[in-house]
Amino acid sequence: MNRPVAPSGPDVDRIIRAALAEDLGDAGDITSRAVIPRGARTSAALVAREAGVVAGLPVAARVFALVNPEVATEPLCRDGSAVTGGSVLARIHGSARDVLAAERTALNFLGHLSGIATRTARFVTAVAGTRARILDTRKTTPGLRALEKYAVRAGGGANHRIGLYDAVLIKDNHIAVAGSVARAVKAARAGTGTAIEVEVETCGQAREAVEAGADIILLDNMDPATMREAVRLIDGRALTEASGGIDLERVRQVAGTGVDRISAGALTYGVPRLNVALDFESAGPDAGPDLDDAGPDLDSAGPDLVNAAP
Repeated sequence: MNRPVAPSGPDVDRIIRAALAEDLGDAGDITSRAVIPRGARTSAALVAREAGVVAGLPVAARVFALVNPEVATEPLCRDGSAVTGGSVLARIHGSARDVLAAERTALNFLGHLSGIATRTARFVTAVAGTRARILDTRKTTPGLRALEKYAVRAGGGANHRIGLYDAVLIKDNHIAVAGSVARAVKAARAGTGTAIEVEVETCGQAREAVEAGADIILLDNMDPATMREAVRLIDGRALTEASGGIDLERVRQVAGTGVDRISAGALTYGVPRLNVALDFESAGPDAGPDLDDAGPDLDSAGPDLVNAAP
């Protein structure tokens, strides 16, 4: 399979720095500073406590690097990999203080994104053998959309539009203002150069949308019999997409209606995180060069990380 490329760059760093600042505050990790000698080093394992699909290893590695560039992450699998409980996903080497300062933030990202990838993979498996592709929606955590949509790709799904700016989707409120499906499609065609998708709730609206020249017709909250009839009357003249309250229990039935795509907010909304943990494998008071002197001093890393954001 083609492995998705993890988001990176200033926008992702800004998200990570904000999360670190939330955890470290102005004082940094006061427990580790009090308990762990400044020169102590560690090797630790990122471990999956349960089976799932991994997503977010590059993000977790970036968390450690932003705390201290000398903390090294050694990945042992790739995003998109299916793992079993007990699998070691990566090893972390460096200053014990800095590893602990980054630990919870790294685990939060890794567990959350892996949870999305795991759920997406279950949806993809559920529709295997049908023509339907699994897509996400805009029901994402504010500020985390790029990362969550990446996790969907890691789980084998595909992305719907990223935001309101990159694709046209005419919904019920647009139709209400425009006056009809046909008028809305005509206006969108004249005003944009992108594919036109229209959300419909009845077979009559589906017929109107396809006759108006819509490229994609979203069949919203239809029962399977109605959806199957809508697919029949569209007859390949536009792509068909099912949406509205689709969960893992009924996605196979929806795919059986013959739709081309199924978009589900459940891929990113209310998803339990994958249980991942950081286990120290070795530690010592002075196992190498003092990494606290090689990178930012975590005693005051909270505000520094925020101010360093581009």
